[in-house]
Amino acid sequence: MHELAAQIEGVVLEPSDPGFAAEVAGFNAAVSHTPTLVVGAASAADVVAAVRYAAEHSLPVRVQATGHGAHVAVADGLLITTTRMDAVTVDPRRRVATVQAGARWAAVVAAASPHGLAPITGSAASVGVVGYLLGGGLGPLARSHGFSSDRLLAATVVTADGDIVDASPTGDAELFWALRGGKGGLGVVTEIRVGLVDLPQLYAGSLTFDGAHAEAVLRGWIDWSASAPDDVTTSVALMRFPDLDVVPAEVRGRFVVALRLAYPGAAADGERLAAPLRALAPVEIDALDALPIADVARIHGDPSGPLPSWGWGALLTPLDQEFASTLTSLFHPSAPLPFLGIELRHLGGAVALDVEGGSAVGGREGAFAIHVLGAPDPSLFAEVLPRAAAGFAEAIRAWIAPATNIHWISHLPEAVEFASAWPEATFTRLAEVRRRVDPAGVFAYGPHA
Repeated sequence: MHELAAQIEGVVLEPSDPGFAAEVAGFNAAVSHTPTLVVGAASAADVVAAVRYAAEHSLPVRVQATGHGAHVAVADGLLITTTRMDAVTVDPRRRVATVQAGARWAAVVAAASPHGLAPITGSAASVGVVGYLLGGGLGPLARSHGFSSDRLLAATVVTADGDIVDASPTGDAELFWALRGGKGGLGVVTEIRVGLVDLPQLYAGSLTFDGAHAEAVLRGWIDWSASAPDDVTTSVALMRFPDLDVVPAEVRGRFVVALRLAYPGAAADGERLAAPLRALAPVEIDALDALPIADVARIHGDPSGPLPSWGWGALLTPLDQEFASTLTSLFHPSAPLPFLGIELRHLGGAVALDVEGGSAVGGREGAFAIHVLGAPDPSLFAEVLPRAAAGFAEAIRAWIAPATNIHWISHLPEAVEFASAWPEATFTRLAEVRRRVDPAGVFAYGPHA
């Protein structure tokens, strides 16, 4: 450890060291990592030193920026944290943001918005940019602008042998292909270049309905989405909010339905598009209006601070009224399911269109995405929630698509489920890239890693 610490600008900590727990903590407060070592990297040189040390000492390497994707505790090896590497710069002429490994979407939005530009971000401002992009990323502008990873232009990567590689169309093109949706096991990304878009107008936000109208809203939204324009992205969340002070007073202790919409265009056109949705049921909270680019995170209103979380998800085939009946019979104000919420996102549009040169992202064929958020009680995470989610999945089996996306698989419990995150040919090609860049398996990734 001491020989490594001498090479590191950041920090090197063992479990017994002060500051270790804070260094390994992530967004999911239910997960407590206890790796053999944690390296808080402050530069690409730190990452190189950490990877070479790990390879020499047969320590599996994992990486954490914000910890939003942490669902399984790390109990061995070397964990590299990248929160110190958070610089963001914007070239407004080229419409490109250069983003270090630990930066969050909020920083990119803030840097781009003064120039009238925007990243195709995730729904939560606190999510790390790099980890999100590596899995694809289906944000609030997905139907109009595609997967967020479609905007990835290049990446600087530390590979298993400690080399710094340019993954780009003019560098290691095959590694670049893999990074656009292939997620992990490919190296440590220390910096990315991502394309920004002109977004002069945005009509977006949410409509909140009382839970008594959940079935009517869901049925109407499913019908509306069947002919929705490709440049309109919507989602519906059925939420059972706990009676806690941290929850906004207007929804505290209630079962409500939130219908979100994002349209990159004029407010007058957005009003016209949203009118049928507003008419589905009495609207309690109307937060749908022209929205400044800098406030894109308000569309979903995801929590910004750490909390215990557990989730299950899948991609779905086209939905129908039978699905609406099934879902609302399973999850309603008095349902015994231990779920905090169920979210449905409408896909299609630009999501279905691959980028020039192709990408490794999985799930382009999905018509909808579903995510189940478990009750935030860690005592339920090991058995109760997995059992409930399995039963729920069986009840909606007729609509679950055969392939999914890696971000919709939270726990990677089985090899078959892991493989379903990509088309078969993509999964095979990804395995070949991983074997080339990491033949010794330095980067722990996949089921039971």
